[in-house]
Amino acid sequence: MSARNARLVVVGENVMDLLPTPHGPDVLRAVPGGGPANTAVAAARLGTPTRLLARIGADGFGERIRERLLREGLDPSGLIAAEEPSALAVATLGPDGAARYDFRMDDAADWRWRAGELPDRLEPEVRAVHAASVALFREPGAARIEALLRREHGRDRVTITMDPNIRADVIGDPAEARALALRHAAQAHVVKASDEDLAFLHPGLSPVRAAHAIAALGPSLVVATLGSEGAVAVTHSGEVRVPAPRVRVADTVGAGDTFMGALLHGLDRSGRLGEGPRARLAGLDGGDVRELLTLAAAAAACVVTREGADPPRADELAAAVEEVSAAGSLG
Repeated sequence: MSARNARLVVVGENVMDLLPTPHGPDVLRAVPGGGPANTAVAAARLGTPTRLLARIGADGFGERIRERLLREGLDPSGLIAAEEPSALAVATLGPDGAARYDFRMDDAADWRWRAGELPDRLEPEVRAVHAASVALFREPGAARIEALLRREHGRDRVTITMDPNIRADVIGDPAEARALALRHAAQAHVVKASDEDLAFLHPGLSPVRAAHAIAALGPSLVVATLGSEGAVAVTHSGEVRVPAPRVRVADTVGAGDTFMGALLHGLDRSGRLGEGPRARLAGLDGGDVRELLTLAAAAAACVVTREGADPPRADELAAAVEEVSAAGSLG
């Protein structure tokens, strides 16, 4: 992949996930992850040329993180060699495979963006900028990321997409984090949020009502992921729902990130990302949105059958979508 042909730019963190093993609680497996990095890998594996803007820790974990990103074909020009250590997350899995995380990230490289490290312009080939997760909230870097997104929103040359991926334990004061997330949502064209994210952003509202509240801020497409209940999209013309494919779950690590990567890939290949983003997204009809959700849900279903964040490649996803379509025609 050329360093100058990225169509998707993702900004955010890498995290070294310490995952459980069959050998007991004292033996963990270190696997590179982090929501934005997982999304970038998912999109790249499906064929969307992708650049990750990230600061890479100056330790052995950072070396493994960089190796992963390069191995996956991501444009390396956005990777900053930082002086600080890598962020860590100790994962525990529930009986249903759902992952919960204990983070170690106070001194991590990922949120310490300095002047001149983020690009002051994007190449004409770039069609979308995606921002997500903890890096949106932790200073001093959060303000620099917000400035980048505000600048690109004002230029109206790329689609702005956002996944809050709320980690309440590490993003500071809840009221301030909520206000910041909603500010980001208001200048995004596409927002993906889990049911847990939506409960944080709009306490007391159902996920669907919360998605409508976010859509009222301005995004053209808001997608709520509902775990085993599937996903629902809210556009200015209504709602579209798809069920979650039935699969045997190994764990849920990277499921939402993979959903987002596949959604971005689907939007890119259908020409819905790029200059004049609102006009491009306004052309989506119910069938288009259903196709996008089916693609993204199938990608997420693939990744939960595997241990850790291991998104599908294009041929695997094509087979999964065909299986989902066949099941739907029979049911």
